[in-house]
Amino acid sequence: MSTLASVVRASRPISWINTAFPFAAGYLMATREVDAVLIVGTLFFLIPYNLLMYGINDVFDYESDLANPRKGGIEGDVILDRERARGVHRAILWASAVTVLPPFVWLVLQGTVAAGLTLALVVFGVIAYSAPGLRFKERPFLDSLTSALHFCGPLIYALVIAGASLTSRSVWPVWGAFILWGMASHAFGAVQDVRADREGGIGSVATVIGARATVWFALALYGASSLLLLALPWPGTLAAVLPLAYLVSVARFVGVTDATCEEANRGWRTFLWLNQPVGFLVTLLLIAVWNGWL
Repeated sequence: MSTLASVVRASRPISWINTAFPFAAGYLMATREVDAVLIVGTLFFLIPYNLLMYGINDVFDYESDLANPRKGGIEGDVILDRERARGVHRAILWASAVTVLPPFVWLVLQGTVAAGLTLALVVFGVIAYSAPGLRFKERPFLDSLTSALHFCGPLIYALVIAGASLTSRSVWPVWGAFILWGMASHAFGAVQDVRADREGGIGSVATVIGARATVWFALALYGASSLLLLALPWPGTLAAVLPLAYLVSVARFVGVTDATCEEANRGWRTFLWLNQPVGFLVTLLLIAVWNGWL
């Protein structure tokens, strides 16, 4: 039971909704029906996908996580006993394979070749982010883009398997803004680890350009995300307000330096909390659009 609890914690339950919701919302808005693909896809992106994404990260970042004082709890479970950690890591890898492969294969068989390739690329990105030999997380700027696609990927896949046009005026600003938002969020999240990552020999966008420049980079991306949403037809333009909440929160840390980078952890914790009310507002807007209330 202790190992099972560790495996569940590795999947970051607080973040399950962040990947399942984009898929479910995108698929429902595109098809306006509840079917097997919606149910299986939502469950796939709810737990197995997150276990794969965060579990692989925990396994292959174990040594650096041990040296990072902020790791633990909702920001990543760190097992101090190395022997027990090895057992848990094996369980994480097995659980990832067992829970991911069956629904992945089933979903690939349900859609077009384009949908199958899209899903395969989304899953590849999750693996490539942390797996040895690829380690996209240590390739500055590619790290932020890959991380953004972890969350926008389920939405893009939902649209492709539903047969929606990715270039439609009511669609492309959404996934484009989502990617920019994701890149901004990842970049800002890396600020708090600048010193720990440098000491551990880990590269990131923040270790390359520095803490303060990364904060400004994140602010620019949040602003661009908001502007992109203005291209949506009414009432979608109302969504342009939402990234500004993150911009305001991150703006508090424009004075952070490499030496004080850990202060940005307060902003990261605000980010985790902010996702809840912003997600609620997105849901209300989607309901309004669905029913033609605006």
